[in-house]
Amino acid sequence: MKRREFITLLGGAGVWPLAADAQQQLAMPVIGYLDAGAPETSARFVAAFRKGLSETGYAEGRNVAIEYRWAYNNYDRLPELASDLVRRPVTVIAATGGVATALAAKAATGTVPIVFGFGGDPVQSGLVASLNRPGSNATGVVTMNVELAAKRLGLLHELVPGATRFAVFINPNNPMTTSATREALAASASPGWQIEFLNVTSNADLNAAFASVVQMRTDALLLSPENIFVIRRVQLLTLAARYAVPIIYPSREFAEAGGLMSYGSSYTDMHRQAGVYVGRILKGDKPAELPVMQPTKFELVINLQTAQALGLDVPPTLLARADEVIE
Repeated sequence: MKRREFITLLGGAGVWPLAADAQQQLAMPVIGYLDAGAPETSARFVAAFRKGLSETGYAEGRNVAIEYRWAYNNYDRLPELASDLVRRPVTVIAATGGVATALAAKAATGTVPIVFGFGGDPVQSGLVASLNRPGSNATGVVTMNVELAAKRLGLLHELVPGATRFAVFINPNNPMTTSATREALAASASPGWQIEFLNVTSNADLNAAFASVVQMRTDALLLSPENIFVIRRVQLLTLAARYAVPIIYPSREFAEAGGLMSYGSSYTDMHRQAGVYVGRILKGDKPAELPVMQPTKFELVINLQTAQALGLDVPPTLLARADEVIE
């Protein structure tokens, strides 16, 4: 063999794996990840989503690509971001940042599979025909934390037995969650209790809402299960500590980060389960036939350090019922 031919052959051998890699990249399915928040406040949930994907054999960059679209707390951007993913095009859309995110994805496409994740009722929201047989291009995971408002009020009063004035932070841009929360609390409140609802849609609203809580001399505060509070949890917990207000939160992520007490299902696990469903759809399952996943466990988590900082004595009966006590 001539020297020139040998060099050419070697060069060709080096190109073949590169060409194969390029072909594999082109063949990779693409997941569209749509979220109302920002990457810096959602890292924990993205990691959980990737963990769910890995449970079905998918790893970002190895055999699947992920296109991220963040609304940075501007819900008005969601429809265009969802449409952009459809034009991309993507194989499946993960819309786990609340009902507004899921509705934006559903409005953008009737064919691309959608896996949603939020705390409300997907049937009432018009996303699926039923929980067992979604019947369309959308399915997903719900936390069912909205339905637990009355239970949280009871737990909060057990921790602060003298409380009669309560405040509730709600997101007026989510009328379904707001309506359900109002109805549940109205039905469960005892005579003589006062419940004030304060609207929060931005950082400025959050500061103003805490100022109102102090001005009204509120005894304790409930947080409605909204993505807007999840993505602002650092600011929220900082304000809660500053104003020394007893608060019950809708999921353990808040109590783990320093919140007083939480009752509900985990947002982190919701994102992991959404990743599992996305993986199953990539393997060929149809969203119309995948039942909407519901939590099997609701956790009561008490942060004893925060209770002590607030000067609260947690009743032994409440501690005994807690799934976890952070000391």
